[in-house]
Amino acid sequence: MRGFGGPVAIADRLEKSKAMDRPIRELAKVVRRRLPRGRLRDLLHGVPLGEPMHPPLATVSLGCWLSTAVLDLADADPRAARLLLATGLVNALPTAAAGLTDWSSLHREQQRVGFVHMLANTTALGLFAASLLARVRGHERPGRMLSFAGLAVGGMGAYLGGHLAYRQAAGANHAPQVTHLVPLGWHDLCALKDLPEGRPVSRRLGYIQLFVLRQGDGVTVLADRCPHLAGPLHQGRLVMEDGEACVVCPWHSSTFRLADGSVKHGPATAPAPVFETRIRRDGTIQVRPGLT
Repeated sequence: MRGFGGPVAIADRLEKSKAMDRPIRELAKVVRRRLPRGRLRDLLHGVPLGEPMHPPLATVSLGCWLSTAVLDLADADPRAARLLLATGLVNALPTAAAGLTDWSSLHREQQRVGFVHMLANTTALGLFAASLLARVRGHERPGRMLSFAGLAVGGMGAYLGGHLAYRQAAGANHAPQVTHLVPLGWHDLCALKDLPEGRPVSRRLGYIQLFVLRQGDGVTVLADRCPHLAGPLHQGRLVMEDGEACVVCPWHSSTFRLADGSVKHGPATAPAPVFETRIRRDGTIQVRPGLT
């Protein structure tokens, strides 16, 4: 297996390297300060889509630049190559904005890899911009060479992006898939009298931890792991957002409606799984995964 560990080993070392922590820390602070919680930040995270916006946007730019290389190798119409290059460059702006927004709310190990991913993509962007400028000025051969160089550097950046997504699970849904882990039907959880009033606590049901909040004789139950990066929701703040009761994750401030677990504010894009509840005559709370 050692023979297949080269690129992965480099990315693993990046996770552990503290050499870039100072600029990472400062840049993340600037992004969070300039993009406070609100509609624009939620849009860049992809909350309205229900999934991160950065990956599909990145695919568009990378596809344009890869297609440019194919046209160059085929010695096709240079105007088509210039159009694809320009399209990829224009699309790179919202792609970078979405990626930077997501990056600012990751764990430090993820941010280290993401920082190098960003440096590689910025370098590639400069090479593609120089390629387009050279082509417009009539220097086709140097323009093609710059484009190939940009694709090579961009490929390295794309590999690190894949490492972030698949090895480090940045952008993945970290909430437990309750329908797979909890059998159908009602399950005893705990006695109502054992729950504090108005303060969320954690209770275990089989393989998963639950967020449990008692308010009078009503009980709200969600999966306790935040979908963003598995933060403990029962340690979060209870707030009112636009007249709706919500819980704010203590790690990165993802906000979920208590009524249905849906996302009010990112960086989370997937909802917190919600459980239906009922109380038996003896005061035992029973739960089952929500059917909606």
